[in-house]
Amino acid sequence: MNNKVYLYVLDTMADWEVGYLTAELNSGRCYKEGQAPSTIVTVANEKTLITTMGGLRIMPDLTVDEFSMTSGDALILPGGETWTEAIHKPILGLAERCIQENVLVAAICGATMGLAQAGLLNSRPHTSNDLEYLRMICPAYTGEEFFQKQPAVTDGKLITASGIAPLEFSMHVLKALDVLAPHKLDAWYGLYKTQEAKYYYALMG
Repeated sequence: MNNKVYLYVLDTMADWEVGYLTAELNSGRCYKEGQAPSTIVTVANEKTLITTMGGLRIMPDLTVDEFSMTSGDALILPGGETWTEAIHKPILGLAERCIQENVLVAAICGATMGLAQAGLLNSRPHTSNDLEYLRMICPAYTGEEFFQKQPAVTDGKLITASGIAPLEFSMHVLKALDVLAPHKLDAWYGLYKTQEAKYYYALMG
């Protein structure tokens, strides 16, 4: 099965937050035997060049209203500096539909604030950069009792992560997509987390 992963791209996108993830999805180098690499499709509100926080320029493949998602797909929402602005309402509307239809949505850093502002974190376990900051900038947020002080949290088909946890974010997404064997995923995470050679040999073995 070839997973389609839709990556939302936006000006000021925190490109490093999805770097581990996109490299593994696109290459498929550690995937299960016979598993094709995932297809990454970049999406935005308009087909105009966006500039990431790192200065990279990306031309989106599709606009938000040009595609639909199926149960095996995933929507990745990276961080950025504009997530509380109205410009992101279309993608947040799509994220809400995905959550309702049990399609994987994974948000990190500022994107979790967008979900909170849209009321999508009020009744399910989640995390973000900081609870007090979330309360301060997202008036519609009332999900304090569900907040978990963890690098990343998976609740069904919704993954949320702190902006300083791109590795944990990637691990949660790869696990949810079920594209790496469990021992391979453990070795992959162990290698990048600890830099110990034993994990490299376990990963390559």
